[in-house]
Amino acid sequence: MSEELVNFFKALADSNRLKIVGLLAEKSYSVEELAVLLNLKPPTVSHHLARLTEAGLVQSHSESYYNVYKLDKKMLEDKSRSMFSQTELSSVAAEVDADAYDNKVIKDYTRKDGSLKTLPAQRKKLEAILRYVVQAFEVGKRYSEKRVNEVLSGYHEDTATLRRELVGFGLMQREGGGGEYWRIR
Repeated sequence: MSEELVNFFKALADSNRLKIVGLLAEKSYSVEELAVLLNLKPPTVSHHLARLTEAGLVQSHSESYYNVYKLDKKMLEDKSRSMFSQTELSSVAAEVDADAYDNKVIKDYTRKDGSLKTLPAQRKKLEAILRYVVQAFEVGKRYSEKRVNEVLSGYHEDTATLRRELVGFGLMQREGGGGEYWRIR
């Protein structure tokens, strides 16, 4: 369906085609009438109508020796409803690597041994690093602050900041001052 969505937008990605759609929304026209109204040559109008027909927006029928075109309003409504549904829009992005940003940040901020060169100052980058670091902890398992510090020291010497940020970003929780820590999600 994503190819259909692309073709739909390509069909509308021209000011003359949008004008044709606008005119056809009011009434049916022949190629010659549209050419005069838009100050275009008939072959150019025919080309635009062909693109709109391929996208399913326009239909034609013969009247005498003219082809008369009209906007398929029901098709436009149906396409809009189906193509702009949450499911359909999400499926368009399905082939995008959702972890690409995190992977790039991790590559930029880690050494070969997996430890951090530095802690990012930007919140978005820090969040990506924290998602990387939190993987060292099992979900639901409880850790003493001492054990958390031991694990975090393998990533960076500033274990207090890492610990605080892991809790602050909601990746870990803690119990009381200096109590147990555990990974959530």
